[in-house]
Amino acid sequence: MFKQVIQGSGFYAVDKEHVTFLEQCLICIGEDGVIQDVVLKESSQYSKVKMEYMREGKLKVLGENQMLLPGFVDLHIHAAQWPQAGMALDRPLEVWLQEYTFPLEAKLNDIETAYGIYSEIVDSTLENGTTTAMYFATIDKETSLTLSKLCGEKGQRGFVGVVAMDHKENVPEYYRDASESVSASKTAQFIQQVREVEKRYPQKVFPVVTPRFIPACSDKALEKLGEVAHEYNGYIQSHVSESDWEHEYVKNRMGMNDAKALDRFGLLTPKTVLAHGNFLDASDAALLAEKKASIAHCPLSNSYFANGVLPVRRFMEQGVNIGLATDISGGYSPSMYQAIRHAVLSSKMLEDGVNPSVQKEERGVANSSITLNTAFYMATVAGGIALDMKLGKFEKGYIFDGQVVDLSINLPQHHVEKSMEDRLHRFLLLAQRENIKEVWVQGNQIK
Repeated sequence: MFKQVIQGSGFYAVDKEHVTFLEQCLICIGEDGVIQDVVLKESSQYSKVKMEYMREGKLKVLGENQMLLPGFVDLHIHAAQWPQAGMALDRPLEVWLQEYTFPLEAKLNDIETAYGIYSEIVDSTLENGTTTAMYFATIDKETSLTLSKLCGEKGQRGFVGVVAMDHKENVPEYYRDASESVSASKTAQFIQQVREVEKRYPQKVFPVVTPRFIPACSDKALEKLGEVAHEYNGYIQSHVSESDWEHEYVKNRMGMNDAKALDRFGLLTPKTVLAHGNFLDASDAALLAEKKASIAHCPLSNSYFANGVLPVRRFMEQGVNIGLATDISGGYSPSMYQAIRHAVLSSKMLEDGVNPSVQKEERGVANSSITLNTAFYMATVAGGIALDMKLGKFEKGYIFDGQVVDLSINLPQHHVEKSMEDRLHRFLLLAQRENIKEVWVQGNQIK
């Protein structure tokens, strides 16, 4: 017996370039929230399965204007920064951190304050169709644990890191770990605590080793965090080569780009997700592909802070797995639809160039643009690959995370679609939060 059968039409990404449309299929979900079967409309078993689960009261039929999309995977969010979303994005990254971000994050050492902010960001991302999210919290272990529990209680699959940062020159005294030993010990304790929380929820929550980035961490802290990650076989997240300032700082201090430096400390593994990466070179990409580490592409925040565009297509051709992220609050929107749109837009700007005073032939970087299909893949399937989870497809053996979306709200009802793919693209570009009617995580309806 299946726990639930959903009848409806929907899309998912088959690979980096292709999507498939399922018309009025039956998605059969097991008790564990994993898809046990997908029965196509033309199958001889279709009527039998439909009638059986209709009699059992376990058949959900989507409405005429409704469509099913996979839940989104947001690979990089600063949950503590939610109150400053949309603020000070005209400042350089290093100024924005010191004057806005660090003072805000430092205030979240209070459980009541943290609970309110973290509740809002988890609710907001879920309402925008994000079923899996990888979060930076703050340096405070107890309030970071609160974020993990909230993800579990609200039904989101959360990957949460207590932030490690101990560098005495680059991090203010009021907001840093007392030593590299504190960074490592609190991270180990946090992993143990979250793994106890994880057991309570079907979708689970996961701890993440989180050195903020190399400028915020001493060499000894990075070394010890690498040891903790190895001991617990844990997920790892950090920032790399985000802006000219951060990239050049690491090169001057380490004598290499930060991807190679993190590898030196044992922090580059198949469970590593690195945000940004705009200034990494071909040898860095080859290293990431070899180590099976992933990049969280943050196109919206990159437009403000990066001083450059991530060469998504080129790195993908080198074998790097690249997912998508909102990067709240460097990115102002919690919507992965916005991330999809900006990923395509920024890639086209990289290919075409943006300086009209330069001749067309010399203006851009050839073969840089990506398609909406690719961005859709990045927001779903690639995010699952980064986390070593079967997410983003409506196929047997994949976890059922989904959005039920309504095509009749805020969209032109008189349209000239030439293909079903046109319908998907139109929705990806025009959809708002009110188009998302239901959100499902691990086979359970959450919203």
